[in-house]
Amino acid sequence: MRIKVINPNTTWSMTEKIGEAARRAASPGVEILAVSPRMGPVSIEGSYDEAFAAVGVIDEVLRGEAEGCDGYVIACFGDPGLAAAREVARGPVVGIAEAAMHAASLIGTGFSIVSMLERSRMTMEHLVHAYGMERRCRSIRMTDIPVLDLEIEGSDAQARIIAECRCAISEDHADCVLLGCGGMSDLMARVSAEIGAPAIDGVSAGVRLVEALAGLGLGTSKRQGYAAPLAKVYEGEFGRFAPR
Repeated sequence: MRIKVINPNTTWSMTEKIGEAARRAASPGVEILAVSPRMGPVSIEGSYDEAFAAVGVIDEVLRGEAEGCDGYVIACFGDPGLAAAREVARGPVVGIAEAAMHAASLIGTGFSIVSMLERSRMTMEHLVHAYGMERRCRSIRMTDIPVLDLEIEGSDAQARIIAECRCAISEDHADCVLLGCGGMSDLMARVSAEIGAPAIDGVSAGVRLVEALAGLGLGTSKRQGYAAPLAKVYEGEFGRFAPR
């Protein structure tokens, strides 16, 4: 089985970290292709970034279809381009926010999300609603840390994230915390040990979910909502993305 794990930003050091987490989670014999798009923002910190990142995600899924990939994980907690990616993929496509929330719903009665800049809170709230998790979500805590600070050795980003995770457990009465950024994928074991409760990395959860779905022979339904896009002309620079 071959799973493509797409970091929707173009920061390769983060992609390598995400790939390592994905390989730790994958079953023996599962090949992980960890990639960044050929185009897009270096970090995703708002709706404008997400709009451009989604194009890069779709590009990587289209390439993955030609490469024979069996499924895909979108390794950004905003799940950019998820619905569009499902329209062009034969196999399962899972976003890490979606994966983390569903995993949390199976191991506790309520979860908290700990994520990055305050300006991204709206995205987290939207996804909680979109995935029907309002009753499960105890809180959304934003650390106001720029995403790329996670890549700076010696920064206080990890300590601040752990502090918010502790507060989520003690103050918000969450049973577990969701690490709300693909760049936190290397922190799952450390955070869990520090707070005495499960910390869920969506990259790891996403890989396992794609494995399970593909292993059951389940791909993305093309019956209605995720039917293949209609053939039409796309003008200008988007011409190469025109559905055929």
